[in-house]
Amino acid sequence: MLRSNTCGELTISNVGSEVILCGWVQRSRDLGGMTFIDLRDRYGLTQLVFNMETNSNLCLEARKLGREFVLKVAGKVAERSNKNLKMPTGEIEIIVDNFEILNASITPPFTIEEQTDGGDDIRMKYRYLDLRRSTVRANLELRHRIAIETRNYLDRERFLEVETPVLIKSTPEGARDFVVPSRMNQGQFYALPQSPQTFKQLLMVAGFDRYYQIVKCFRDEDLRSDRQPEFTQIDCEMSFVDREDILQTFEGMVRHLFKSVKGIEIPELPRMTYADAMKNYGCDKPDIRFAMKFVEMTDLVKGKGFKVFDDADIVIGINAEGCSEYTRKQLDELTEFIKKPQIGANGLIYLKYNLDGTIKSSVDKFYSAEELQKWADLFGAKKGDLLLLLAGDTHKTRNAMNELRLEMGTRLGLRDKNKFQCLWVVDFPLLEFGEEANRWFAMHHPFTSPLPEDLHLLEKNPGEIRANAYDMVINGVEVGGGSIRIHNKQLQQQMFGILGFTPEEAHYQFGFLLNAFEYGAPPHGGIAFGLDRLCSLFGGSDSIRDFIAFPKNNSGRDVMIDAPSLIHPEQLKELGIDLKS
Repeated sequence: MLRSNTCGELTISNVGSEVILCGWVQRSRDLGGMTFIDLRDRYGLTQLVFNMETNSNLCLEARKLGREFVLKVAGKVAERSNKNLKMPTGEIEIIVDNFEILNASITPPFTIEEQTDGGDDIRMKYRYLDLRRSTVRANLELRHRIAIETRNYLDRERFLEVETPVLIKSTPEGARDFVVPSRMNQGQFYALPQSPQTFKQLLMVAGFDRYYQIVKCFRDEDLRSDRQPEFTQIDCEMSFVDREDILQTFEGMVRHLFKSVKGIEIPELPRMTYADAMKNYGCDKPDIRFAMKFVEMTDLVKGKGFKVFDDADIVIGINAEGCSEYTRKQLDELTEFIKKPQIGANGLIYLKYNLDGTIKSSVDKFYSAEELQKWADLFGAKKGDLLLLLAGDTHKTRNAMNELRLEMGTRLGLRDKNKFQCLWVVDFPLLEFGEEANRWFAMHHPFTSPLPEDLHLLEKNPGEIRANAYDMVINGVEVGGGSIRIHNKQLQQQMFGILGFTPEEAHYQFGFLLNAFEYGAPPHGGIAFGLDRLCSLFGGSDSIRDFIAFPKNNSGRDVMIDAPSLIHPEQLKELGIDLKS
């Protein structure tokens, strides 16, 4: 080893020791008779001291060192006179006897500091420099810790880690596949896996009754802060289990992660049906760190001559407690917020329950004081509260109210990133009908089993079937989802038929799985967690990119290596691809 110690481990107990350190120049300070350099490695910072009186030549050489020069330094550990107790090495410094420049550096395009002056684009282009910053490094250390503790827990639960193929067959369901042309089978293509779904089911058929894999998955879809074209799943499957077994096992895993990584005790997770989630929160991944449930008041407000309410399918509201003093400007801001194209509400109705006990509404002329009081009573409102109401199409209005609720939660400081509320959402619809395609689609995937008590609805009323599926939600973010799978060939064929597959299409796409089911497939089910999303939640970030070593940008590009890129015509020729045609 070139070094005897790291830059983050020396303390007052090491005073008098001769040491050798290696690292990068973080910053340099010339104070005339003394020069101080902060040397940085992955483990921390150590202050180096050069003294003009004791070694002027060495001090003069040190003053020529630039930021990010790579050094090997030998010297003696001494106690600092001006201690910095905010850093682990803040009680000591190194009196340098000699140093060697292992490599010089040009001036970096941004400062390698916690609070850097580099914007997102420049830091993505020079990601290898961005990774030197302690905040970014800490994110990847957190990711490492979560992965290690996940493996520890699953190993104790007798899960076996098995790798599954990366070059697989393209399937028509789900998001778009990334496809890979085959040179040896020209005109044919592999796909990169969106998940190892069918392979982990085949592992259950093979008798590997507890499987997991921390695995790369790929989806060619539009990107945002919580999406990347390649992402990582904690992928798991179990045999001879029911839904309750899986919920208990993986609730245990998440509670273990919070305890071991964050030092937080998470209580038993509540359960919420999909129907209740949509009714009370307008989404299937509710943030339950704060209340503000929806209150439906359609019957109470119709028939009073206010056309917006009279023509609406639904009228719902939330109670923003303590907000009756909101100004006209603040209410106008909320109105503009819900009118954004991505939210799409037409307008906002409010009711103020003023501190003096009076009630003021934006629709006073249509409703008497007694009627407005009934509104307040329905919401359980008290003096100082503000009711915010939306009306219109049921689905659209609930979606908009969900966004308004989250916005109010943010404005009122109710979405603390250091507070965690987890829950299971269960009993999802098995199918949803696509008007444009005029057929049923699987809400999760075509291998999800119906709830046993809903099996009789398959033939006549498939839209009413509930899936034997479950999602884990943390702070309004879906971090994991799964289901009990179909393990019977006849039921799986029936499901393919409902989804519009002909028997020939089903056999072409999934014949290998249907055939496997004929050889004694056990009852099985599983779940997959988004490792990137778990990391961003644990780290208090809104973006998963902060926890990926080399992420893509919002256009799916790696600007550091300039990918995707054109390939040489000879490569295309080998693959049998003619772009001109």
